[in-house]
Amino acid sequence: MTTETKTAGRKMVIAGWIVSGLVGAFLAMSASFKFFTPDIVRETMSGLGWPAHHDLMIGIIEAACVVLYLVPQTAVLGAVLETALLGGAIATNVRVDNPLFSHELFGVYLGVMVWLGLWLRDPRVRALLPLRG
Repeated sequence: MTTETKTAGRKMVIAGWIVSGLVGAFLAMSASFKFFTPDIVRETMSGLGWPAHHDLMIGIIEAACVVLYLVPQTAVLGAVLETALLGGAIATNVRVDNPLFSHELFGVYLGVMVWLGLWLRDPRVRALLPLRG
């Protein structure tokens, strides 16, 4: 492996950790809001049809997915579980007829970022999901 290839690989991994860190921070913030249930969270969750007693459990699930995603040994499991969680968020937004690009597809945007971060930082994922030109 040439020095140029190693440098490119290192830059890819750094970029992957930056993307993963940003996505992880956003998702961790989302989870933490459910622990403290400020009024805006209560109003939003209620508008989506989620009773207040579900907030804490949803927050715990979100936090667990983020932790699994950010730990290298469990990152693939975390990405799969995070994708499932985002699928539920998409379904919830579709069910209440929220706007398509800003609400319904937001989970798709996050899911793409979750997998992009993992793809960039883990050569095994790149080998499993190669981009072909």
